[in-house]
Amino acid sequence: MMGIHPVILWTDALVWLLVAGFAFALARRDSGLRKGVARLTRAPVAVASGMVLVAYLGVTLLDSLHFHPAAGDSGVVSVFDLLLRPLQRVSEKTYSAPLADRLFVQEQVLRPDGHQQRVYPLLAIVAQQAHGHAQPAAAVWYGVLQGLGLAGASAASVLIWFRRRRAARAALPPLAWRTALVMWTVGCVLFAVTVQLAASWHVFGTDKVGQDVLYQSLKSIRTDFLFGLLTTLATLPLAVGLGVAAGYFGGWIDDIIQYVYTTLNAIPGILLIAAAVLLMQGYIEVHAAHFDSLALRADFRLLFLCAILGVTSWTGLCRLLRAETLKLRELEYVQAARSFGVSDWRIMWRHILPNLTHLVLISVVMDFSSLVLVEAVLSYLGLGVDPSVPSWGNMINAAQLELAREPVVWWPLTAAFSLMFVLVLSANLFADSVREAFDPLGSRS
Repeated sequence: MMGIHPVILWTDALVWLLVAGFAFALARRDSGLRKGVARLTRAPVAVASGMVLVAYLGVTLLDSLHFHPAAGDSGVVSVFDLLLRPLQRVSEKTYSAPLADRLFVQEQVLRPDGHQQRVYPLLAIVAQQAHGHAQPAAAVWYGVLQGLGLAGASAASVLIWFRRRRAARAALPPLAWRTALVMWTVGCVLFAVTVQLAASWHVFGTDKVGQDVLYQSLKSIRTDFLFGLLTTLATLPLAVGLGVAAGYFGGWIDDIIQYVYTTLNAIPGILLIAAAVLLMQGYIEVHAAHFDSLALRADFRLLFLCAILGVTSWTGLCRLLRAETLKLRELEYVQAARSFGVSDWRIMWRHILPNLTHLVLISVVMDFSSLVLVEAVLSYLGLGVDPSVPSWGNMINAAQLELAREPVVWWPLTAAFSLMFVLVLSANLFADSVREAFDPLGSRS
């Protein structure tokens, strides 16, 4: 461990600060956020989708702890890379199908009798098995038993811990325990089965250069999760600040803000993004000395894309908050505060913003899923993250040539689509639960 040197990328610092800020806000006993989260824990759909999002967030956090593995080494790896190292231990020559034991393409070999023959070579990962060629079905059943044992042991440990500590049991918020237990069991089983299969096969096959597709898919989680999260949060300062100011002050301030976001909406967003990407690439080339590693360059490009998308996508939330503020400023308690001489900024901070929190939270969660899809579209057009960065968009972009092959190489696209589908579906389901939990008019409790 003496040779490890930590590396803090900009995106690493931002995601950890966001998690710390959310934990701090949740710890406040008088916060409306805590009450809303308590309502979410009672909804089975929110618990199920939230646990999936927490799993993706956990992968993102592990992949956001970077370091140099040794002194003088310019490479940057993460803690998640260390956990995925078994997936990189064997590299194949080219494509192989999921759970296959041979390459997907034929090679010409020389037989002992001197004649040449085209065959499907045995995969290196299969050839290295010390106990002979096993069957995937046996590994699946063994993984299912391991997953059930892990889920049962962990659930029993939690139950015993709470029974011995009455204070912890009393402070425990209401939770859809049955849903949480089912999701935890399913997660443990999927994890155990994947580990068992990955020990002897390439679960999602390999790509053109023989790299494990499962490794690429898991490494892409951080890129797309951060893309959706940071871009969504980048819209908040402009949307909240300008939306509340336009609705509260009205007059010429409202006219100017409306003119700004109307003009911005009239400009095609893809043109702004393309121009910004060209400027960013020019800046990187001119100031190459500021980026002493490929990781720093890729991180800067990811952060810049999040910022430019945040600048171009704040108008919808701003318009919504302006309309809501126009209604709130006419309510009795706001008029009473004005009559007592309370300053405008204090009224907006103490009376307007707290009543807009539910709209902001709902918008953030709903926009997150759409921005994950935007990354795939931008990478497909060549305007997304750095090509060296694993992302579902880059995988889909590379798959367009693979789908034109004969026979078709379908598994890289399927792997990227599957993980993206699970994330987007969970975010959409969670957004519906957030709307019900935080909307004061739609809340049932």
